[in-house]
Order: sequence, then structure tokens, then C-alpha cells
Amino acid sequence: MQQFLAQLQQLLSAATTDGPVNWELARQVARGQLTGTAPGALAPMGAVPEPTALGDPAVTAAERASVAEALRLADLWLENTSALPSGIRTAAAWTRSEWIDHTLPVWRRLCDPVAARMVGAMADLVPDEARAQLGPMQAMVSSIGGALFGSQLGQALGSLAAEVLSAGDIGLPLGPAGTAALLPANIGGYGEGLEIPEDEVRLYVALREAAHQRLFEHVPWLRGHVFTAVEAYAAGIRVNREAIEEAMSRFDPTNPESMQELQVEGIFTPEDTPQQKAALVRLETALALVEGWVSHVVDTAAESRLPNVVRLAEAFRRRRAAGGPAEQTFAALVGLELRPRRLREASALWRALTTHRGIDGRDALWGHPDLLPSEEDFADPDEFARTQLSFSDIGDLGEEDDGPPAP
Repeated sequence: MQQFLAQLQQLLSAATTDGPVNWELARQVARGQLTGTAPGALAPMGAVPEPTALGDPAVTAAERASVAEALRLADLWLENTSALPSGIRTAAAWTRSEWIDHTLPVWRRLCDPVAARMVGAMADLVPDEARAQLGPMQAMVSSIGGALFGSQLGQALGSLAAEVLSAGDIGLPLGPAGTAALLPANIGGYGEGLEIPEDEVRLYVALREAAHQRLFEHVPWLRGHVFTAVEAYAAGIRVNREAIEEAMSRFDPTNPESMQELQVEGIFTPEDTPQQKAALVRLETALALVEGWVSHVVDTAAESRLPNVVRLAEAFRRRRAAGGPAEQTFAALVGLELRPRRLREASALWRALTTHRGIDGRDALWGHPDLLPSEEDFADPDEFARTQLSFSDIGDLGEEDDGPPAP
């Protein structure tokens, strides 16, 4: 009981003040996942492994210089394969902890809508008559729910921090605008697994990061478009109250060990409605178009320069299509998969546009969301490319309609 009370005090000492998730606890747990000093929070409510010291190697001066040079060279190579100018204002080499700190605001935006429904469902488990007796203490129930979810998110983000290679590695603009960042520790481990020289892997990752920066920096509406698609899909995710109730029934306050049994699978399930299906299509299409464009321009820039570009390209396609263990854990956590399912088709579509319309005509489609291909266009990339307006036509259209200019 002494151990339980100590853990409960830890949860409530950093209670959430402006949202459904205790994000300060999430940050502490995520960083502690790397160092082995995670706070003694209640066990997570999903299939997340117990915290282990994943390590957080410091970034050396030599690694910072290598990252800066790789990003500079990558930006130079992309000049001839993209109509969008450089989007890099700051080049950075992050530790795993720095990745957590710099990306937490975006994770908060992604997770809060789903977390609010879960925390609300936990509070609803309290009977009405008991709720009336609790009075002001009802807020404590929400604090515990926010702390439980924050603890679980922290463990997932800590694991993800040990896998990601750059700020834009999972296809979303997670870091500060204009900041291109690589994680040297993770790139080194990934290169060893591929048996490809680290400097070549670093440069390929830098190319992808630089391409992401160009896209999100110079297509002003894209960031909001992607996040709106994520939020629309998240709005249709349903909380399985029975799964939460079953898990909480296994919790015995007199037995601290029972906290380790708070394992819930299937808390979140998407609603099978036309609106939810349409939201999922919009999200998957947006992610595929971003990743497909990045893959196409990067592979074009590197095809005659990197000896192992074919192996690297295929490895990254498989990695993005499947998602790593931590990314899968995150998907189970919030019911949201952040991986493009039609990456090959999207890459083929951008390739066909380059063939038929050139680089300027291809990238002009980023001038407005209505110009972008739809999911149906993936079926016949050549037909879509042949029927698009030329670059000059799109420019004239923008002037006549006073719409967004082509980049």
C-alpha cells in the first residue's frame, strides 16, 4: 500500500492543467524510457513493454558537423529534382531526448482528441450516486485517467525516439518549422542492420529530411491539411468502454502488483460509418502523396550518386509501409496508423507527372489541395498525368481565379 500511495502521489503531483493528458508525465516517462529512470507511474493500459534503458548517446561535435554537411549536400542535390526551394533554415543533430522535447507539441495535437474520449469514458465508469458523493474529488478521477494515458504515451514515444531517423521520418511535420534534424545514434544503428556505410545512409536520410522540409515549408496549406485529415479520422474513433471497465476490474488498490496487470487491447476502434471511411481515405491519400513525392524526388536525386540507392530506397519503402515496433505500439495506443498504405502507387503517380508535365508542372499541383490526385487517380497514373493542366495553364488559372499561386 505504501508503494501504491507513492505512485499515486507521483501521478497527481504533476496533474494535467489544460488538457486530457498529463503531458509533463508523458515527457518524463519518455525520457526515463531512454535512461532507465522513468518515474514510478502506474502501469500502462495497453500492450506497451515495461520501461527499459534504451540509451541516449550524446551527439559529438564530429556528428554535428557530419549532419550539417549531409543536409547541405542533400539540399544541393535536390535543386535539380524539385521546383520547390530549400525549406531548411536550421540544421540540427538531435539526441533521442531532444527529439522527444521538440516533437511533443505536435504529438499533443494528434493525441488530445482521442485521449479526451478515453479519460471521459473512465470518469463515466463512476456511478452517478458515487459521483455525487465524490464532489470536488471527481476531478481526481480525470487526473488519474490523464496520468495513466500520459504514462502510456510516454513509453510509446520513448520507444519511438529510439527508432526514428529524422524529424520528418514518419511523414508528419513533427519538429519546428524550418528545422531539419537527424538523429545520429539511430542512423548508425539502422546502417549497421542494412550493412551499408553510415555516411551513405546518413546522406539518404538527409535527402528525405530536406525534401520534407521543402514540401512543408513552401506549401503553406499542407501542414493544416494533413493535421485536419488526422483530426477528422480521430474524431470517428470510438472508445470501447467495456475494455476499460474490464481492465479496471482487475485493479486491486491493496495490491500494488495488480497495477502491472492493467493491460487493455482494443480500447479504440474506428466507427464503421461512411464518414469515418471517407476520413480514413483522405488521411491515407494525404500521407501517401507526401511520402510518394519525397521518395520520387529523393531517388531521382540520388540515383547516379549513391552506390546503394536501390537498396536504400527499397528498405525505406518497406520500413514506411510496415512501420516499426514502436510505431505499431503507438497505433494500438490511439487507434491511429501513420503509415501510407499506397506508397508505391503514389510514387508512380508523381513519376508519371514528371514524365508528362516536367518538374515544374508536377510540383505546381501542390499549389492548391483541389489540384492533387485523389485515391481513384492512383489506378492509372499515366492517364491522370496526361489529363492535367500544364504548368502555364495552372498559373493562368490561379491569376484568373485569384486563388493560391503555384509554388
